[in-house]
Amino acid sequence: MLGDISPQFAELNDDILFGEVWSREQELSARDRSLITVASLMTQGVPQLEAHLQKAKENGVTKEEIVEVITHLAFYTGWPKAWSAFDLVKDIYGN
Repeated sequence: MLGDISPQFAELNDDILFGEVWSREQELSARDRSLITVASLMTQGVPQLEAHLQKAKENGVTKEEIVEVITHLAFYTGWPKAWSAFDLVKDIYGN
């Protein structure tokens, strides 16, 4: 997506982050990386959270686990961010 604007950034994103880092499954599973990434993005309140919630679901993170992560983080990162995250969870995981 960013190749036209910044080919180097796109390359780092695709080859390093999603290529090399996410593939290091001996060190940390894709499922665990998804949990960590969702938690981090939720605390920041950034739009990338939606895509990573979908990825977390694909990586085997259950709705119950995501709900627990968001509930826990609500006290540390803010109620509005948790509320917004729950809206995304409903869209991705269903009610």
